Amino acid sequence: MSADPAPLAFVDTNIFVYASAGDDTVRAPIAQQLLDQLMATQALATSTQVLQELFVTLTRKGDRRLRAEEVLRILDRITKFRVFTVGYAVIREAAELSGRDAFSFWDALILVAAARSGATRLYTEDLQHGRTVLGVEIVNPFRRARRS
Repeated sequence: MSADPAPLAFVDTNIFVYASAGDDTVRAPIAQQLLDQLMATQALATSTQVLQELFVTLTRKGDRRLRAEEVLRILDRITKFRVFTVGYAVIREAAELSGRDAFSFWDALILVAAARSGATRLYTEDLQHGRTVLGVEIVNPFRRARRS
């Protein structure tokens, strides 16, 4: 008998940024451990929106900017797992969710992509921990961490 696969978990940009930039001594190890676990169990999911945001954030923002080649290696590693492509139907649903539930459009886009990817959890620092939206539980892995 084979073990059931781990449920998909959608990862938002900020988790990847902390794991990749390494400039937050509290959040970086938490993010890296989470990603290692999700990758080991083949449970990692994300979206094209996250990949785009990650590239821009790591190459143009923050104290420690990475070269494009370094970030492309990170993206190559991530894309070995499930990457949900954001198309117009997702954009439209996110716009409706944003208007209905007072999420920013970008947060709504993450939530809709997470739900449509089949994920049961969304790991992010940006939304209300413990809330379930569109069948996806929002989890902030840093909720007990102190900022460095």
